[in-house]
Amino acid sequence: MLSSLVATFRTPDLRKKIFFVLGILVLYRFGATLPSPGVDFREINNCVDAATTGDTGQVYSLINMFSGGALLQLSVFAIGIMPYITASIIVQLLTVVIPRFEQLRKEGQSGQNKMTQYTRYLTVALALLQSTGIVALAAAGNLLPSSGGNCNSDAILVDKSIMALTLIVLVMTAGACLVMWFGELITERGVGNGMSLLIFAGIAARLPAEGRTILQSRGGLIFGLVCLAVLIILVAVVFIEQGQRRVPVQYAKRMVGRKMYGGSSTYIPIKVNTAGVIPVIFASSLLYIPQLIISVTQGSGEISGWKLWIQDNLVDPGSWFHIATYFLLIIFFTYFYVAVTFNPEERADDMKRYGGFIPGIRPGKPTADYLSFVLSRITLPGSLYLGIIAILPNLFLEIGNSSSVANLPFGGTALLIMVAVGLDTLKQISSQLMQRKYEGFLK
Repeated sequence: MLSSLVATFRTPDLRKKIFFVLGILVLYRFGATLPSPGVDFREINNCVDAATTGDTGQVYSLINMFSGGALLQLSVFAIGIMPYITASIIVQLLTVVIPRFEQLRKEGQSGQNKMTQYTRYLTVALALLQSTGIVALAAAGNLLPSSGGNCNSDAILVDKSIMALTLIVLVMTAGACLVMWFGELITERGVGNGMSLLIFAGIAARLPAEGRTILQSRGGLIFGLVCLAVLIILVAVVFIEQGQRRVPVQYAKRMVGRKMYGGSSTYIPIKVNTAGVIPVIFASSLLYIPQLIISVTQGSGEISGWKLWIQDNLVDPGSWFHIATYFLLIIFFTYFYVAVTFNPEERADDMKRYGGFIPGIRPGKPTADYLSFVLSRITLPGSLYLGIIAILPNLFLEIGNSSSVANLPFGGTALLIMVAVGLDTLKQISSQLMQRKYEGFLK
C-alpha cells in the first residue's frame, strides 16, 4: 500500500491530477463556508446549532448532507451538487420514455455531448427553482424554525426586499452552476468522478464536528461504541459493494480475412448493489416533500388535522411508519432503477452480434431470459442491503431516542456514498498505476 502510494506521487502526470483535484476541493469547501449576500452569519449559526441538537431542520437533510452543511448556512454553494444529480437522473430516466433521447444515447460521443448539454440546462432550471424555494422558506422563517437558545429565525435575512431576495437566489443559482463546472473539471482533468468526489468532500467535512458533538453530549463510552459500530458497518459495506455475480461468456472463433478472432472466455459482472445510492436519493426526495409542503403552508398557529398526521408519521424520522415507508420505497426504486439501466435484451443482442454465448444457454431470447432471472435474484439482496443501511440512523433515533446519533454522518446514506466513492477512486488510480507497470492499491 505504501509503495503504491509513493509510486503514485512519483508519477508526474498522476501527481499533477491528484493535486488538481485537491485544489478544486479546497475551492469548493471555501465556497461552502462563504455566506450569501444579505445573510446574517452569526444569527444563522445560532439557528443551525439549535436545529442540529433538536428534531428540526429535517426538511432538507439530504441536500444539507451532500453540501457539507452549506445549505442550512445559506452559503454561496448552498444548493451544491443536488440539482445536477437530479437533472442527470431525470435525463437518464427520460431515455426510456422519449425516443429522441434513446437515439442520442446510441449515437456515441456526439449523442452523449448533447445529452450532457440538456443535463446542464435542466440543472440551471432546477437550481433556480430550488434556490427560490429555500430563500422563500428563509424569508418566512420556516427554513430553520426557532428551537430555543439564541436563535431568531426571522432575523436570518438582513433585508427581505424583493431585490435582496432575488440577489440571493441568483447567487445560489450561480454557485450551483459553478459546482457543476468543478465536477466536470475533476472528471475531465483529474482522477475519479468529479460529482461523487464533491459529495464525498461535503460529507467528510462534517465528520469532525459531528464526532465532537457525540463525544461532548453522550460521553466517551457511547462515542467508542458508535465508532465500533461504524467500523463493523464499514467492513460490511465494503464487502457487499465489492460483491458481484460473474456470468460466464464464451466467444466462438471466427475468421476475418486470413486471421482468426474469438475463442476467448470472459464474464459479465453483475454487482450485488447495481443501483448504487440512487434509490436512497429517490426515496429521500419523496419523503421530504411532505415536510416541504408543511413548511410552506404553515402559518403562525400550531399544526393540526392532516398536517399533524403527516408530521407524526411521514416527517418524524423516528416513527415506525416513516421507517417502513422509507425501506419499502428504497426496495421499489432499486428494482425500478436496475430495470432502467440494465437491459437484458440489449446485452443478449450484443453478445449474439459478436458471437458470444453463455455456456448451456441458447443465444437470443433464452439468454435475455437468463440474464433477467439472474438480475432479479441478485437485486433482492442488494435492495435489502440498501434499505437496511439507509434506515440505520432512523433505528438509532427510535431505539436510543437521540437525534445526535441519528444525524451522525458515519451511518446510513453518508457511509454508503463515502465507501462507494472511495473504492471507485482507488480503482481508477490503480488502473493508471497498472498502465505504468506499477502495482495498484487494490489486489
